[in-house]
Amino acid sequence: MREIGHFISGKVIAGKSGRFGEVFDPNTGEVQAKVAFASRSEMEAAIATGAAAQPAWAATNPQRRARVMFKFLELVQNEYDSLAKLLSSEHGKTVADARGDIQRGLEVVEFACGIPHLLKGEFSDSAGPGIDLFSLRQPLGVVAGITPFNFPAMIPMWKFAPAVACGNAFILKPSERDPSVPMRLAELLVAAGLPAGVLNVVNGDKEAVDTLLTDPRVQAIGFVGSSSIAEYIYATGCAHGKRVQCFGGAKNHMIVMPDADMDQAVDALIGAGYGSAGERCMAVSVAVPVGQKTADILVQKLIPRVESLKVGPSTDPQADYGPLVTRAHLDKVKNYVELGVKEGAKLVVDGRNFKLQGYENGNFMGGCLFDEVKPSMRIYREEIFGPVLSVVRAKDYEEAVRLPSEHDYGNGVAIFTRDGDTARDFTSRVNVGMVGVNFAIPVPLSYYTFGGWKRSGFGDLNQHGPDSIRFYTKTKTVTARWPSGIKEGAEFVIPTMR
Repeated sequence: MREIGHFISGKVIAGKSGRFGEVFDPNTGEVQAKVAFASRSEMEAAIATGAAAQPAWAATNPQRRARVMFKFLELVQNEYDSLAKLLSSEHGKTVADARGDIQRGLEVVEFACGIPHLLKGEFSDSAGPGIDLFSLRQPLGVVAGITPFNFPAMIPMWKFAPAVACGNAFILKPSERDPSVPMRLAELLVAAGLPAGVLNVVNGDKEAVDTLLTDPRVQAIGFVGSSSIAEYIYATGCAHGKRVQCFGGAKNHMIVMPDADMDQAVDALIGAGYGSAGERCMAVSVAVPVGQKTADILVQKLIPRVESLKVGPSTDPQADYGPLVTRAHLDKVKNYVELGVKEGAKLVVDGRNFKLQGYENGNFMGGCLFDEVKPSMRIYREEIFGPVLSVVRAKDYEEAVRLPSEHDYGNGVAIFTRDGDTARDFTSRVNVGMVGVNFAIPVPLSYYTFGGWKRSGFGDLNQHGPDSIRFYTKTKTVTARWPSGIKEGAEFVIPTMR
């Protein structure tokens, strides 16, 4: 059986702890590989490797660091198809969706290629008599990223591309469920010219994570995953003096106004709600039609579309979505559906008994659609992370604004309307971090920042865009005066620029 180790000091090495996790084929339910779980000493060795390699990399000028990023882009693009198939084989998302996963990661690499410009500081000539004032952005040192299973290419690149471009060494702890693509990306970055040891990939579980959180050599940590773990990592990392950004769960709403193009809204809900089997932090899991008539029309249009979703193996180019990542996660999603029924929600489409001929042991599930879901229900309050869409009927626009604004999660939200005043009011008032107008999955492009509010995000700085440069650097401000402008004698009052 294939064994996945770690990538440290520019090469793949075997794990030494004797502990392993299983990597499944979501299409068949069979174990296809085992992945090594690092011990504390193995993680500490990777951190030491990064600490040793980082000073020379930081001293490399930004233009040369950018050239490594440009070459990495080229190498990944050359392996686009093979990487997508590898990603699909471990995650279960369709190959087409896997290509999108890679592409959205590469867009952040493209952003990082502009690092010579992004690292420019400020300069004030003659801020005072003979005094110049300027600022520098300098790398932190060794930083780390802990990334989730649902985007095994995109989110690692969102993390390591800006961090490495800024001159840091990076320790990546990817999800143990689909670790092969992150390992290959590290190999390609070294092939692109990154010095060995600047990027290390260490697979593992809580022992590896806790080592990153407590080791004083790690200056900053980024995380994406569930809110409970995000809160733990944020609290523990901050308690150990680290800079931390953590992104957690979501319950993304899509408001459908009475004047919306209903066919467009249905298309958006089907794609955003069921794409990638709902295993996206930006998936729309709550539809909020405004008014009884709007709700009735929307539900009647959704039912046949959900019933006709094509669920197939991840290799099927005609499939709308593939299997869920593991049997355990499939069971969790089904349990939520059962809970919704017990809570009194109306299950108008039930996909729990879906079976795919030839793949009876795969982690497949048909689409589920709930109507008349109430805000008090757990299926509304908690993230399900599966192909389940809940319809919460709002009596008016004000209630529709309150629902996402008062929810514990605040990742993304969308509104579908033809009215510009309504859209403008909504984007201004809604208490959510990312907003779409007639756009169901409002993931910003790489030169803007990505991040949710409330229990969807912990920390002051977001992912990619300008915030990523701020997160992975520290600012040094220099006040300089040269001898010709220095008066003789001690100065006992606080310096001013008068």
